[in-house]
Amino acid sequence: MTRDGAPDAYALILDAIDRGKYPPGARLVETELAERFGVSRTPIREALGRLETQGVVAHDGRRGLVVASLDHNQLGELYEVRAVVEGLAARLAARHAAPEEQALLRRLVEDSRRMTHDAEALRDNNRRFHRQLHLASHNRYLNTMLDGIRRSMALLTLTSLADPTRGAETVEEHDAIARAVETRDEDAADAAARLHISRAYETRLKMEAER
Repeated sequence: MTRDGAPDAYALILDAIDRGKYPPGARLVETELAERFGVSRTPIREALGRLETQGVVAHDGRRGLVVASLDHNQLGELYEVRAVVEGLAARLAARHAAPEEQALLRRLVEDSRRMTHDAEALRDNNRRFHRQLHLASHNRYLNTMLDGIRRSMALLTLTSLADPTRGAETVEEHDAIARAVETRDEDAADAAARLHISRAYETRLKMEAER
């Protein structure tokens, strides 16, 4: 919601893309989006312009605006950068996280243990875990970078958590990150976060190869 209580068209469109409602290559038509989200065309147009500037949507000739896509090389570049910044976020969280933030990360890990066979619920929990880890870094500039990475991740059509073995692995990897944050072990937090992203990338490559 915006400050005046109106629906946030930007957030609604980005979330729909992130959840696969509009996969890469899907057309984004102002009138259809306005009807779907119950807002006027003006905020939809402004949101699409903002998303185009950020590289989430692109013009495709006569088709108009479509959801952008990432090729194989871009995927690798995205995960390479993500591993570095997620590692830094975990390192700074180990340094700065308040006890309450540590407790929230722990609760999210324990909640996720009941979700290993529900990819959608685990995906939502995974987002919350990483978002809280990022906030616990207490670094606004890093969080701005992570926001950009989250937008790019929305362009991936499949969640690695759809892999039948990935759910349980993710829980244990999150547990390792949370433990390192709790014990203020910055090196361990950095390493655990980088390993987590590396394994997610490996799973995604496997899933793409099997498609």
